[in-house]
Amino acid sequence: MSNKKLSLKRLVQFYDEVLSLPHKNEIARELRDEDDLFLLLVYSDMLGIPNPAFYYTLELYPYIIEKFHDWHLRMGMEKSPLDGIRCC
Repeated sequence: MSNKKLSLKRLVQFYDEVLSLPHKNEIARELRDEDDLFLLLVYSDMLGIPNPAFYYTLELYPYIIEKFHDWHLRMGMEKSPLDGIRCC
């Protein structure tokens, strides 16, 4: 009986992988776009765009500073646009 359950579980996993395979790149791109938008919102005040939630996003900086370098490169900026953050 447990062999049947294991086999059925493998079949369902395989079916799920076959269906999601063509969309993995799209999903990854959408997640990356969401992350980029979030980082833009967090750093918007430093870039000169008014952010009414700046005070609340300030405490997120230590957690997202590691992603900043990849973000500004994806946005097409060769060097860090912010004076306070040197990553390059």
